[in-house]
Amino acid sequence: MIKAADMMIARRADTRARADFATWKMMAKLNGASSLPPEAQTFLDRYKALLKEMTEAEATEAAIHLIYKSYYEEMGGAGAPPDIQAHPVGQVTGNVTAFKRPPPQRSKSAGGSEAKPRLPVALIFACLVVVYTGFRYFLR
Repeated sequence: MIKAADMMIARRADTRARADFATWKMMAKLNGASSLPPEAQTFLDRYKALLKEMTEAEATEAAIHLIYKSYYEEMGGAGAPPDIQAHPVGQVTGNVTAFKRPPPQRSKSAGGSEAKPRLPVALIFACLVVVYTGFRYFLR
Protein backbone atom coordinates (compact mmCIF):
# COMPACT_ATOMS: atom_id res chain seq x y z
CA MET A 1 0.00 0.00 0.00
CA ILE A 2 1.33 3.41 -0.98
CA LYS A 3 1.21 6.20 1.57
CA ALA A 4 0.07 9.69 0.63
CA ALA A 5 3.46 11.12 1.61
CA ASP A 6 5.23 8.68 -0.71
CA MET A 7 2.86 9.58 -3.53
CA MET A 8 3.58 13.27 -3.00
CA ILE A 9 7.32 12.55 -3.08
CA ALA A 10 6.78 10.50 -6.24
CA ARG A 11 4.97 13.35 -7.99
CA ARG A 12 7.66 15.84 -6.99
CA ALA A 13 10.40 13.46 -8.13
CA ASP A 14 8.67 12.86 -11.46
CA THR A 15 8.17 16.57 -12.10
CA ARG A 16 11.78 17.32 -11.20
CA ALA A 17 13.04 14.44 -13.36
CA ARG A 18 11.10 15.65 -16.39
CA ALA A 19 12.28 19.24 -15.96
CA ASP A 20 15.89 18.27 -15.38
CA PHE A 21 15.98 15.85 -18.31
CA ALA A 22 14.54 18.48 -20.66
CA THR A 23 17.18 20.96 -19.45
CA TRP A 24 20.01 18.44 -19.81
CA LYS A 25 18.86 17.40 -23.26
CA MET A 26 18.75 21.04 -24.41
CA MET A 27 22.19 21.68 -22.94
CA ALA A 28 23.51 18.67 -24.85
CA LYS A 29 21.99 19.99 -28.09
CA LEU A 30 23.70 23.33 -27.50
CA ASN A 31 27.06 21.60 -26.91
CA GLY A 32 27.02 22.47 -23.22
CA ALA A 33 26.91 18.93 -21.85
CA SER A 34 30.44 19.22 -20.50
CA SER A 35 29.27 21.88 -18.03
CA LEU A 36 26.61 19.56 -16.57
CA PRO A 37 27.17 17.71 -13.29
CA PRO A 38 28.55 14.15 -13.56
CA GLU A 39 25.17 12.67 -12.58
CA ALA A 40 23.50 14.44 -15.50
CA GLN A 41 26.21 13.34 -17.90
CA THR A 42 25.70 9.74 -16.76
CA PHE A 43 21.96 9.93 -17.42
CA LEU A 44 22.57 11.48 -20.84
CA ASP A 45 24.96 8.65 -21.70
CA ARG A 46 22.28 6.13 -20.67
CA TYR A 47 19.78 8.02 -22.83
CA LYS A 48 22.10 7.83 -25.84
CA ALA A 49 22.44 4.07 -25.28
CA LEU A 50 18.66 3.71 -25.05
CA LEU A 51 18.26 5.65 -28.32
CA LYS A 52 20.13 2.89 -30.12
CA GLU A 53 17.63 0.29 -28.89
CA MET A 54 14.27 2.11 -29.17
CA THR A 55 12.49 5.15 -30.57
CA GLU A 56 13.17 8.62 -29.25
CA ALA A 57 9.88 8.89 -27.33
CA GLU A 58 10.40 5.51 -25.66
CA ALA A 59 14.04 6.30 -24.86
CA THR A 60 13.02 9.64 -23.37
CA GLU A 61 10.40 8.04 -21.12
CA ALA A 62 12.85 5.31 -20.08
CA ALA A 63 15.54 7.86 -19.22
CA ILE A 64 13.05 9.99 -17.28
CA HIS A 65 11.97 6.87 -15.38
CA LEU A 66 15.61 6.16 -14.42
CA ILE A 67 16.05 9.74 -13.21
CA TYR A 68 12.71 9.53 -11.38
CA LYS A 69 13.83 6.43 -9.48
CA SER A 70 17.03 8.15 -8.46
CA TYR A 71 15.22 11.30 -7.30
CA TYR A 72 12.58 9.29 -5.43
CA GLU A 73 15.27 7.59 -3.36
CA GLU A 74 17.12 10.89 -2.88
CA MET A 75 13.97 12.62 -1.61
CA GLY A 76 13.37 9.93 1.01
CA GLY A 77 10.70 7.81 -0.62
CA ALA A 78 10.14 4.45 1.09
CA GLY A 79 10.44 1.25 -0.91
CA ALA A 80 10.02 0.97 -4.65
CA PRO A 81 8.83 4.15 -6.36
CA PRO A 82 5.16 4.00 -7.36
CA ASP A 83 4.27 4.14 -11.02
CA ILE A 84 3.32 7.62 -12.14
CA GLN A 85 1.14 7.91 -15.22
CA ALA A 86 3.28 8.93 -18.16
CA HIS A 87 2.53 12.29 -19.69
CA PRO A 88 1.28 11.75 -23.25
CA VAL A 89 3.66 13.33 -25.73
CA GLY A 90 2.19 16.17 -27.75
CA GLN A 91 -1.23 16.14 -26.10
CA VAL A 92 -2.74 19.52 -25.31
CA THR A 93 -4.19 19.53 -21.83
CA GLY A 94 -6.94 21.99 -22.59
CA ASN A 95 -5.75 24.68 -20.22
CA VAL A 96 -3.83 26.55 -22.91
CA THR A 97 -5.60 29.48 -24.50
CA ALA A 98 -4.60 31.10 -27.76
CA PHE A 99 -3.48 34.68 -27.40
CA LYS A 100 -6.06 37.16 -28.60
CA ARG A 101 -5.66 40.89 -28.63
CA PRO A 102 -8.34 42.64 -26.60
CA PRO A 103 -10.73 44.77 -28.62
CA PRO A 104 -9.81 48.46 -28.59
CA GLN A 105 -11.53 50.30 -25.79
CA ARG A 106 -13.80 53.16 -26.72
CA SER A 107 -13.12 56.39 -24.96
CA LYS A 108 -15.82 57.49 -22.55
CA SER A 109 -16.12 60.95 -24.08
CA ALA A 110 -16.77 59.72 -27.61
CA GLY A 111 -20.20 58.23 -27.16
CA GLY A 112 -22.18 59.88 -24.37
CA SER A 113 -23.98 63.19 -24.02
CA GLU A 114 -22.21 63.77 -20.69
CA ALA A 115 -18.95 64.62 -22.45
CA LYS A 116 -17.47 68.05 -21.73
CA PRO A 117 -16.72 70.17 -24.77
CA ARG A 118 -12.96 70.51 -25.16
CA LEU A 119 -11.41 73.89 -25.87
CA PRO A 120 -9.23 73.96 -28.94
CA VAL A 121 -5.53 74.49 -28.34
CA ALA A 122 -5.47 77.66 -30.48
CA LEU A 123 -8.14 79.30 -28.29
CA ILE A 124 -6.19 78.52 -25.12
CA PHE A 125 -3.00 79.92 -26.69
CA ALA A 126 -4.82 83.10 -27.77
CA CYS A 127 -6.14 83.60 -24.23
CA LEU A 128 -2.64 83.22 -22.80
CA VAL A 129 -1.29 85.79 -25.27
CA VAL A 130 -4.03 88.26 -24.28
CA VAL A 131 -3.34 87.75 -20.54
CA TYR A 132 0.42 88.15 -21.04
CA THR A 133 0.00 91.29 -23.15
CA GLY A 134 -2.44 92.72 -20.60
CA PHE A 135 0.02 92.22 -17.73
CA ARG A 136 2.84 93.85 -19.70
CA TYR A 137 0.65 96.80 -20.65
CA PHE A 138 -0.63 97.47 -17.11
CA LEU A 139 2.76 97.02 -15.42
CA ARG A 140 4.45 99.76 -17.54
